[in-house]
Amino acid sequence: MTSNPSESREIRESRESRLYTISELAQEFDITPRAIRFYEDMGLLTPDREGRNRVYTYRDRTRLKLTLRGKRLGLSLQEIKQLVDMYESNSDATPQLTAFLQVLHAHRHQLEQQLEDIRITLEEISLHEQRCERLLAEAVGASAPSAAPSKLHGL
Repeated sequence: MTSNPSESREIRESRESRLYTISELAQEFDITPRAIRFYEDMGLLTPDREGRNRVYTYRDRTRLKLTLRGKRLGLSLQEIKQLVDMYESNSDATPQLTAFLQVLHAHRHQLEQQLEDIRITLEEISLHEQRCERLLAEAVGASAPSAAPSKLHGL
């Protein structure tokens, strides 16, 4: 990075004025062009056209990056769109940050509930495994092989 402020501005302006093809964005973010078109349909991206080809601006690239980040967080497309739209707003960032914090709190609560549900389910599976292993051991140890089926009815 250089200390020349005008060069930094030139580099930034060059980067921000660059156009991307759908293939370039798909390759960069390791997604399919179809996924990008889906995000367009949802109003998350608004590419320009050069003839029949879509061209994406640096703004579109940033919106795609934020969309994919939101997906990784498990946010709905509606939540992502709301947050991405607020991200671009020139107004005070306080409402955006407040809304994002509320979404994150709700998502955290949902994940914590899912984690608790998974913990309980794993405990139940362990109990069933232990019971099955005990019944199998009794069945193998019993002289009559037909003893196990009647005990399995109690599962």
